Amino acid sequence: MLNTKKILHLQTPIQQIFPSICGIIVFLTIWYFLSLRPDTSLPSPFEVVNHTWELIRNPFFNNGSYNKGMFWLILASLKRVVFGYLLAALVGIPIGFLISLNSFMRQAIDPIIQWLRPVAPLAWLPLAQAIFLKPNPSAIFVIFITAIWPIILNTALGVQLIPKDYLNISKILEFSTFESFFKILLPATMPYIFTGLRVALGLSWLAVVAAEMLLSDDGLGFFIVNAYNNSDIHEIILAIIYLGGVGLILDRMMAYISSRVTPQE
Repeated sequence: MLNTKKILHLQTPIQQIFPSICGIIVFLTIWYFLSLRPDTSLPSPFEVVNHTWELIRNPFFNNGSYNKGMFWLILASLKRVVFGYLLAALVGIPIGFLISLNSFMRQAIDPIIQWLRPVAPLAWLPLAQAIFLKPNPSAIFVIFITAIWPIILNTALGVQLIPKDYLNISKILEFSTFESFFKILLPATMPYIFTGLRVALGLSWLAVVAAEMLLSDDGLGFFIVNAYNNSDIHEIILAIIYLGGVGLILDRMMAYISSRVTPQE
């Protein structure tokens, strides 16, 4: 019996993307008919494209200050995400291993994790601003504190689910702690680590927009706030489309990296 991956491999590119095209067409059709209602100010897809065509056509213009193309706004947001996300990965993965391998550290750190994890990203903004006094470090901190929890928890889960046979093999072969970590623990935990990294990347992209809405003078979050202040619903919708598109690309990139790094069946 063929599995899903083999079936997809046997399909032509057209067959693979056809369902997605159908879904997009249905979505745009529903959007168009909703815009026809007399009691709404929602513009149709055609109106959005027509109104924002210059932004779509020329994403690379840079006239300084607040007058920049979408490419530069997306780039500014991505830079913040990269800093906050990588910092969360560098801190979160070791903590995940630590609380799984040491019962004292688990009992000490786990209550703190469960206490801070439910706090919404926006709730961290005033504290971040009070600590760093500058918008950019504050935004990076919000991304970091939002992204770190799934990395820690998924790494810890992966270590906890390692079969005991693997650990017994390391004892039989008399591996050192260093060898046991890199030959047994890390490879066996890698799929869970990448699951956490993938979730954290999506949360980072959400957090940066929230932070930029309140703290930044560039980026997609700032663009949305500026469009809102100008009552420009067309630009808001365009920014949302770009947000979703970039988020989709980031997720697919992480899924691809995960498929190349982690063991495949």
